[in-house]
Amino acid sequence: MLQSYFDTDNNGHKPFELPGARPHYNPDRPGQVEHIFLDLSLDIPKQSYQGSCSIRLLPIRNGIARLTLDAMNLNIESVQVDEVPQNFDYDGEQLSIQLSEVTQIGKRLLIAIAYSVAKPQRGIYFIQPDKHYPNKPTQVWTQGEDEDSRFWFPCFDYPGQLSTSEIRVRVSNPLVAISNGELIDTTEDGDYKIYHWSQQQVHPTYLMTLAVGDFAEIRDDWRGKQVTYYVEKGREKDAKRSMEKTPRMIEFLSQKYGYPYPFPKYAQVCVDDFIFGGMENTSTTLLTDRCLLDERAALDNRNTEALVVHELAHQWFGDLVVIKHWSHAWIKEGMASYSEVMWTEQEYSLQEAAYYRLLEARRYLSEDSSRYRRPMVTHIYREAIELYDRHIYEKGSCVYHMIRGQLGDELFWQAIQTFVQDNAHKTVETIDLLRAIEKATGRNLLFLFDQYVYRGGHPDFKVAYSWDGDANLAKITVTQTQAAEGKDGSKDLFDLKIPIGFGYTQQEEVRSEELGVRSNEKLSTPHGLNPSYPLTALKTFTVRVNEREQSFYFPLENKPQFISFDVGNNYLKTVALEYPIAELKAQLEFDPDPISRIHAATALAKKGGLEATIALSTSLKNDPLWGVRVEAAKELAQINLDQAFDGLVAGLKDKNAYVRRSVVEALAEIKTAESYKVVRGLLQKGDPSYYVEAAASRVIGAISARGFAYASANLEEKPKEDKVLKLLKSVLEEKAGWNEVVRSGAVAGLAEFKTSETALNLLIEYTKLGVPQPLRLSTIRALGKISVGQSPANLERILEKLTELAKETFFLTQVAVAAALGQMETPKAVGILRSLAEQTADGRVRRSAEEEISKVQKNIGSEKNLRQLREDFDQLKQENQKLRSRLENLEAKSK
Repeated sequence: MLQSYFDTDNNGHKPFELPGARPHYNPDRPGQVEHIFLDLSLDIPKQSYQGSCSIRLLPIRNGIARLTLDAMNLNIESVQVDEVPQNFDYDGEQLSIQLSEVTQIGKRLLIAIAYSVAKPQRGIYFIQPDKHYPNKPTQVWTQGEDEDSRFWFPCFDYPGQLSTSEIRVRVSNPLVAISNGELIDTTEDGDYKIYHWSQQQVHPTYLMTLAVGDFAEIRDDWRGKQVTYYVEKGREKDAKRSMEKTPRMIEFLSQKYGYPYPFPKYAQVCVDDFIFGGMENTSTTLLTDRCLLDERAALDNRNTEALVVHELAHQWFGDLVVIKHWSHAWIKEGMASYSEVMWTEQEYSLQEAAYYRLLEARRYLSEDSSRYRRPMVTHIYREAIELYDRHIYEKGSCVYHMIRGQLGDELFWQAIQTFVQDNAHKTVETIDLLRAIEKATGRNLLFLFDQYVYRGGHPDFKVAYSWDGDANLAKITVTQTQAAEGKDGSKDLFDLKIPIGFGYTQQEEVRSEELGVRSNEKLSTPHGLNPSYPLTALKTFTVRVNEREQSFYFPLENKPQFISFDVGNNYLKTVALEYPIAELKAQLEFDPDPISRIHAATALAKKGGLEATIALSTSLKNDPLWGVRVEAAKELAQINLDQAFDGLVAGLKDKNAYVRRSVVEALAEIKTAESYKVVRGLLQKGDPSYYVEAAASRVIGAISARGFAYASANLEEKPKEDKVLKLLKSVLEEKAGWNEVVRSGAVAGLAEFKTSETALNLLIEYTKLGVPQPLRLSTIRALGKISVGQSPANLERILEKLTELAKETFFLTQVAVAAALGQMETPKAVGILRSLAEQTADGRVRRSAEEEISKVQKNIGSEKNLRQLREDFDQLKQENQKLRSRLENLEAKSK
């Protein structure tokens, strides 16, 4: 079997499947659901509703005597088929209808189920003000993915069934109700209003939605279709600022996908306490209201823009073309994530899009290394929602880019458009994407899918270079370090054709012939540079890498200035470069690909020394792409020289807020009196960016709590703890603002003081109900971090608080509690996590709690001793830093 042959979960990575995981298949279909009609009356104060669900079913087999529907914790009052009462059994999870007449092919059934719901656990959420949050809006909203629609209406709840739908709902004035499709009628009914929505295009049950609230409505349009933004009243400007690019995005994706936006309208509804970032219900996306940007947040927050284009992309990938089974969710989530890359390329630049891809790859790589490794397509799990991870989003995006790299732009978009056009209003599996690629281009990419989709993992390359000046021969040795030596490692090898480029730089006036560049090679200039910038010629060879270690020899007319492995960086991989420092410096300065420049920066930091420090400092100052400057700052912090600090501080003047934030975070690694003084000054002065101020609040705690190895004569010694705590307390008292970003930074700063009872007391105050939700969640997570140095009595206080918080039913609170407990180093945390896993109604919380249990068990064991050794080692490094810095200076002067 293909999946087991390519399974690499036994190579030291944690398995994805937890105890209780089993194969999942779509159920047998009794027939085709043609239409679903919900007729509901809401009683919001009582968090309840009653009504009916009518399902029109076209049987595809004769003789079916019983129908089984999904229905979780509903009060089923009666069931009729074609207006004839039917006997039924209901166990709280499934509704089994005993048909009085068996089915006949072609004879439709109209199933009418009268039911009611009180205080539902999932699926539909009632949001209301209370004594702790008196300003909370009154809202009702639904969330169906993965299989939560069954919590708010009876249905065949799996993505393989597509039908049209209607929702008619009675709500009290002045609330409005928004749903899928078109609003076909509104009726006044005393103090109530009845909204009637109709969705004429087929879709699965998980995409049916309802959102109710006293919303402001902002209207836009695209090609005559209504584009609407619904937000809480008073936030109209934020709505426009956050979502105004939507019509241009619709046009862009319509062109790219080769299929005009397929639904009658596009609404985006921002709701309170939403449990995800967004949900792509057909024609009516729900978004968290935390995505709404104020003027200052918009300076350096593109997350909202990415969220808007991601959910919009789903209107094609997920809603128009529907996955047949959850195991193929990467098809839609990968393309929605890749659409974020495409939009970045369209709206900003190719270089920014490349950096965006790198960040996506890193998020997947982090999950693969620290959480688990799995095939992207697997039907073995406990609950389908477990599949919604970095493997299907970020790795999925990288797979789409690799397909684009294999096919080239023209053929890639032909393939994507063929896939969409051939499968519009149908269900698909991964094989359908492969078939569309082959149909549109003639290319068979099964080799790529076998390696990246149907098995887990990716190649980890180590690349070494040397030059033979006598023979004018470049030698490149490529090692796949993810594969063990010998036969045992062969199953982990990748077989890829990788382009290797040799770079030459000259001023523009030098002709390419003088470099020995032939007609099939090209001169390229890094994006965003002025014409006088040195041009780069890449002489490229493609090699097949399919063994654990291979050496390749390239005859060249001149010694290259740098080497670019995987030109274009299309493959998902990790790379460790083992080049001489001169080649790394040249690559950091001249390689036109920002990802390659970043790989060079990482390799330079590992070499350390003054030469590398100067190169990285220059990159931080001069690189045309802010993303490379961000990475240069991170890498500078890894070099234990005083000169690294000098290079970093200059970056605080960067006009780009992302760079300033990266510099501040890097200063946390340089625990000196100088770095403390710089960060304190920034925090007191302020910054236009919320995120820079938040980073400064966290970093000043990190620097202060860990102490200094030494202090300069003209600076104060280690700051007194109470002074820093007072500063962070002032941030908590004075910096309330957008999404509590800055105050959450202060909370993270307080958590660094692991032995401070004063810091702990402050944190516990901010876990109380009534504290704004984003700040409260940040503080709950911080309790875990601060716990590891507290006294036994204070540790008990933390455990008691987390036990109390674990009883709250709000999804995000439970996730925060699990994250806090997972950082602790006491067996008592395991007991609370086990209790949370057993009692929660949510599979995501259950999995999170179980994963955190294993972290605690590691923390309790040898990890604690290792941590102490690491801290001692860090202290020694700091003490050696000044000596090394002086030595480097002396050596530089002697040269």
